[in-house]
Amino acid sequence: MTDNKPTPSGPLAGVRVLDLTTVLMGPYATQILGDFGADVIKVEPPGGGDGVRNVGPSRHPGMASIFLHANRNKRSVSLDLKQPAGRDALLRLAADADVLVYNIRPQAMARLALSYEEVSAANPDIIYVGTYGYSQRGPYAAKPAYDDLIQGAAGIPALSLLAGSDEPRYTPSALADRICGLAAVNAITAALYWRERTGEGQSIEVPMFETMAQIILSDHLCGETFDPPVGPAGYARILNTHRRPYATRDGHLCVLPYNDKQWRAFFRAADRLELLESDPRFGSLEERTRHIHELYRLLADIMRTRTTAEWLERLEAEDVPVMPMHSIETLMNDPHLQAVGFLQTVEHPTEGRIRSIGIPSSWSKSQPGVARHAPLAGEHGREILSEAGYTEQEIDALVAAGAAPPPPTR
Repeated sequence: MTDNKPTPSGPLAGVRVLDLTTVLMGPYATQILGDFGADVIKVEPPGGGDGVRNVGPSRHPGMASIFLHANRNKRSVSLDLKQPAGRDALLRLAADADVLVYNIRPQAMARLALSYEEVSAANPDIIYVGTYGYSQRGPYAAKPAYDDLIQGAAGIPALSLLAGSDEPRYTPSALADRICGLAAVNAITAALYWRERTGEGQSIEVPMFETMAQIILSDHLCGETFDPPVGPAGYARILNTHRRPYATRDGHLCVLPYNDKQWRAFFRAADRLELLESDPRFGSLEERTRHIHELYRLLADIMRTRTTAEWLERLEAEDVPVMPMHSIETLMNDPHLQAVGFLQTVEHPTEGRIRSIGIPSSWSKSQPGVARHAPLAGEHGREILSEAGYTEQEIDALVAAGAAPPPPTR
């Protein structure tokens, strides 16, 4: 990993993205665009930059772990957008950009005089993308949003109760931020394709609530899909209280027989094939679906009869879908991830040796890659402003006025 004007590579090489996002959803999306080769310019506020810079363990202020894992492959410039000079600098950058992404509420962008109409006046071809909580077409338009709120609004904690939790729980991951970040990447790349065909830029909103509601309802509308309903809402297999890693004699294991062949193989590996052949509840996909609670309870009982290692050997020999239940520590040392080089130790210019999370996809051409470290706030300010046509004297004036603060000293 280098920061010495890396050669652009990846499918989005040549695309320039202005990243006005903070925290996680937007930065995660723009990091993926950077991994794909886009020149991502992270525009940060004065006074320390993105607030997530100080979330999690760190060696130095402003460079915490969560920030490092959502902001590689970016250059950073600090601009005070509340100052006319800072706003003017952003518009000069926008004139040469392909995409502008923001995640504050549109009302705040309007107060900064950076609405779509104002930005597109500087660059009619720009793709202007808002990633925020709720669609602007509904009554929640002005509400603030964070991952936990969106998980709750989309019904995830309530579903955890139906699935056997003793109390409503959020997923132990910033799931909504990550999923909605991927939705933003999808929207941006599709809009770039549209512009390639038509020459037209446009304004796009990627609301978190609607994105997560789409995912949850796609699984759980079930009988309510039909009018009138043909059954209740809720996907019974997913909500089954026995759908969890199964306890073995000495640990846990993740097992999912799904089709007829796999269920037969599982019962054969368990030396219980007679159950499948003699019990009509388990003889077909339709009957197994109807009796899924009984089937999964039986599976849980059977799994307790052998050790994890014994089950792995038997189930893998029968080609039954099975995986170990990793912890964070064992996931980091997973032999498959090690073989594909997924987690690598790299040298960060200011933070020393850090673990870098790999790019999951593999391409026969235009392979995405990691070319830049996660930057200090404002690290590339002079370079970026110079590219926008500012002279050294003009940049000095912006710095002196506080409109473009320099990076912190290391």
